[in-house]
Amino acid sequence: MKYLFIHQNFPGQYLHIVRHLVQVGGHEIVFISEDNANLIPGVRRVIYRMPRHATEQTHPGAREFDLGLVRADAVAKAATTLKTLGFEPDIIIGHHGWGELLNIQDVFPEAPVLGYFEFYYHTGPGFDIGFDPEFPVNPTMMPLVRAKNAINLQALTSPGYGQTPTEFQKGAYPDWAQDKITVLREGVDLDLCCPDPTAHRRKFSIKDVHVSPKEKLITYVSRDLEPYRGFHVFMRALPRILKEQPDARVIMVGGDGVSYGARLPSGTWREKMLAELAGQLDLSRVHFVGKVAYEDFLRLLQRSDTHVYLTYPFVASWSLREAMASGCAIVGSATAPVEEFLEDGVTGRLVPFTDPDRIADGVLELLNDTRTAKKMRQAARAKAEQTLCMKTYLAQYEELIARLIAAHKPASVQHDAAVQSKPPRKARATVRKASGNAKVAAAKVVESAPVKKAGRPAAKARPLEPRKAAPTKGADAKKSVPVQAKTTRASKRTAERVSQTEARAPKPATASPARAARTGGRKKKADLVSS
Repeated sequence: MKYLFIHQNFPGQYLHIVRHLVQVGGHEIVFISEDNANLIPGVRRVIYRMPRHATEQTHPGAREFDLGLVRADAVAKAATTLKTLGFEPDIIIGHHGWGELLNIQDVFPEAPVLGYFEFYYHTGPGFDIGFDPEFPVNPTMMPLVRAKNAINLQALTSPGYGQTPTEFQKGAYPDWAQDKITVLREGVDLDLCCPDPTAHRRKFSIKDVHVSPKEKLITYVSRDLEPYRGFHVFMRALPRILKEQPDARVIMVGGDGVSYGARLPSGTWREKMLAELAGQLDLSRVHFVGKVAYEDFLRLLQRSDTHVYLTYPFVASWSLREAMASGCAIVGSATAPVEEFLEDGVTGRLVPFTDPDRIADGVLELLNDTRTAKKMRQAARAKAEQTLCMKTYLAQYEELIARLIAAHKPASVQHDAAVQSKPPRKARATVRKASGNAKVAAAKVVESAPVKKAGRPAAKARPLEPRKAAPTKGADAKKSVPVQAKTTRASKRTAERVSQTEARAPKPATASPARAARTGGRKKKADLVSS
C-alpha cells in the first residue's frame, strides 16, 4: 500500500505505526513535514518550509488560523509535486492541529484522510481553562480561546475520518462531531517499559545524582516544569514530605520551558518555586536533572518508590502510560485524563490537584505502606498489559486503516453515481404576464428533483470503533530504532523522483526552526492563563 503521513514535526505521533509498516515491508511510505534531524530508514520525506510567520497586523485570535492556512498551502504544494511525480496514496494520515490537512483533499480527492484530533478548547468548567484557581483567566482572553478552534472546526466539517487516543479527548469535541472520531488508544512497548525487581537492590545513578538502595526515591516527570503538569503544587508538597521522610530523595525530569501554559514575565517556574520555598527545602535531596535520555528515563521509573503524575484536565502525557507499564506506585491527580487510566486505591492513589497536603499524604502512604504499594504496582502493570499493549494498538491501527479504505467512496465514484441517478430534466417554470398590466397573474412551476452535485463528499460514515481499546505510547524523548526498508521497484522509482523534488524545491528566506524529536505534536496554549 501507499501511505502518505503529514505532521510538521516528523514523526510526531506516528513513530510506532510508521516503524511498524517499514518493518512489515511491501509498503511505500512518504512523509511530508518541516525539516528536522530525525530519521527512519525506509521512509521518504518531503520537506516543506513556512514562507512566513504571524504578523502583528493579524488579529491575535486569528493568528493561529492564519498560520494554519499558510501551512495548508505549503503542504498542498508539496503534495501536488508528489502527484505530478506519479504518487497517489491509498490513505492519508496526519495531525489536524496545525492546519496541514486543510487542503489535502483538493490534491488527492480519491484517498481517505484519517486525521488526528487532539483537543477541542473550552472556556467552561471541566477543562483546563480556569481549572486552577491560582491563575484566574482574564475575561478578555475568552474569545482568543474560542478562536483556537478555528482549525478544529474546519477539519471537522471537511471530508475524512478522525482518531483520538482517549475518551476524555473525544468527549471534548462537540456532540455533533463525535461520530466522526474513533478512539484509538496508543500503546506502549511492554517489553521495553517493564518492572525491574532488582532495581532497588543496587545503587542508582542518573547524571550526577546517586541514590543508594537504602534511600526512598520519589520521581516526577514532565516535558517542562510548569503548572499545567502540577509542578507548583508538587513543589509545595515537598517540605512536608522531606521532613517526614528523611531517607527520601526527589528526582524531577523536565525542561525549564513552557509547553502548555503561560510564560512568566521573567525567569522560569523552577526559579519561581525555589524562591517561594526558600529555606523550606533540603536541596541536597531535591534534584532537577533536566531532560534525559530515554534509557535513563526508563531506569528511573523502574527504580522509583513513588511516582507523581499531576495534570490539568488536558491531554495526558505519554509518561503516565510508561509509568504504569513499568509498575510504578503512582500518585496521580484526580482529574479526568488521569481517572481514565488509574483507579483510586487499585492502580494508584488519586489526590486533589490543588491540595499539596493531600499530595504529600499520597506520597508518604505509598513510601511507607509497602504492601499497598506492591499491590498497586502489580495492578498498574496488569492494567497496562490489558490496555496499553503496543502490538494490540498497531493491529487495531491497521484494522482501522483497512476499514476506512474499504468504506471510502472516491470522488470519481461519487460523481459517476450522481450522473447515473440524475433524472431527466422537466419543463422549467413558465410565467405569464396578466393582460392589461405588468404584474404576474399566474405561474406554473414544475421543479426538477434534487440532483446530487458531483464532488460532494459521501454521507457521514458511522463511527469506526476498534474492537478493543489499548491506551498509549512513550516518553517525551524516545529514539527511533533504524529498521531496514523493503521496497518495490515502483517504490524506488518514486523515491528517486521525490529526492529530485527535494533538491529542486525553492527555499524561502524565512524557515521555521526544527523542533526536538519526540515532542508529540501537542499544541501550546501560551498566554491563555494569566501568571
